[in-house]
Amino acid sequence: MTKSDDPADKDGTDETGYIGEIDDILGFHIRLANGTAYRHFMQSFKFLEMTQKQVSVLWLVSDHPGIAQADLAKRLQLDRATVMAIVNRLAKRKFVVRGESETDGRKQTLRLLPAGAKALQDAKRAVRAHEKWLKSRFTARELKTLIALLRKIHG
Repeated sequence: MTKSDDPADKDGTDETGYIGEIDDILGFHIRLANGTAYRHFMQSFKFLEMTQKQVSVLWLVSDHPGIAQADLAKRLQLDRATVMAIVNRLAKRKFVVRGESETDGRKQTLRLLPAGAKALQDAKRAVRAHEKWLKSRFTARELKTLIALLRKIHG
């Protein structure tokens, strides 16, 4: 087939929208879906000047006062250095405060400060709006199935 006979137009898709063999790659679609959800999330959170990971840390610290940074890393499936950097940023904004564990002096624990509680409250409103947008693409049954299938990948 010569280039002029190729059904794909300039953007790599033909009139049916088929982009080629990569369209059959599950990881490709997971990446595209994640990218779309992430962009919407970041737009929803722009006013807070926070990332998904920062919101997750605030949420976990709120739900588990005195949680150790190492435990945050495990729960978020992040390395300790990344969690430390996130906590540093949140501490600088006076959202969280570090302390020593009452049971293990080697561990640093975290507690939410009033400014962090306020930021988390705002973030939760944004999360609810983002989740409503995301979930609106599915029926209740599809959503239940999708979550179960995604758990098979990450769980």
